[in-house]
Amino acid sequence: MGVQGEYDGPWKAMLKGISDLYGNRSNSVNLPKRMDLKGKTVLITGSSSGLGFAAARRMAKAGAKLIMAVRSGIPEKKEELIRDTSNRNVKAYHVDLLDFVSITKLLEDLERDEIKVDVLVSNAAMVPLRSRKTKQGLEEMFMVNYLAPFHLINQFIHRRILNIERGKIIIVSSESHRNAKGFEWEEFGRYHDYGINETVSRYGYFKLLLTTFANELSRRLDRQKQPIRVRVLCPGPVNSNIAREAPGWMQPILKGIFALFFRSPEKASDPILYFATETNSSDRPVDYLFLMQRKKMDQKAVDEENGKKLWELSERLIEKLGYSSRW
Repeated sequence: MGVQGEYDGPWKAMLKGISDLYGNRSNSVNLPKRMDLKGKTVLITGSSSGLGFAAARRMAKAGAKLIMAVRSGIPEKKEELIRDTSNRNVKAYHVDLLDFVSITKLLEDLERDEIKVDVLVSNAAMVPLRSRKTKQGLEEMFMVNYLAPFHLINQFIHRRILNIERGKIIIVSSESHRNAKGFEWEEFGRYHDYGINETVSRYGYFKLLLTTFANELSRRLDRQKQPIRVRVLCPGPVNSNIAREAPGWMQPILKGIFALFFRSPEKASDPILYFATETNSSDRPVDYLFLMQRKKMDQKAVDEENGKKLWELSERLIEKLGYSSRW
């Protein structure tokens, strides 16, 4: 497997994340003193907890019409946001990103309710203890962290659920997208057994796929002269429940490390809020922030040939399962 690197184990990845977070760096961008999202409809996947919930709360406070696309937390998390922000323009839709049937149901529900999204935040992700199969026979982390976002984002464009005049797509990736030494083209989409020691490197590899997709998506939108902008970010290590499947003996250790060294979900959501509120984005079809520092993405993710190949393989796999991600 071509995925070994700096994030090839949970402890090594944790130390790398802490080192990156506390390294000597200055911000490239800053949040505006007053964030205003009035008149904007924002949809966030995975927004019932952690980073997604923190971003949702801040956007609701900024006046956005907020849509939570979540697998759990309906209606209690929606009601919590309304109480916390006094913004009653909050809706919640169920979606299970492990299941194409559920994704299709979400799309149909949004079309039925005539929802037009200005800002789509693809945030949902998972770090399982070990590999597991979905209903369609795919590996769970591959599905949630890459293939479901690929399909969902493309369907938002195809069905015109995303506002094609002023739409923005914000993709939560990771600096670990730099980890893999190459792509596993011959193994693409095949179920692969792995355990806890390989989970972190697989996570980074799927973030490489996601970041490569983001670059290819931006190129295709640009060729069609569509003004939709693509934004990619790494929030840094976040004190969230993403490692909730870790073994029981590891949980107290992780919770302690997360609390001491990792960023709060609210602070970690800064780059999401920056991209959602930026107004001078027309000159940047695609952009990447690590924390609040503008960086170049890994060259493998930027390479146009990699983007084309990944897109073709992704479309072919989805069509084999009886669905389509074409525009």
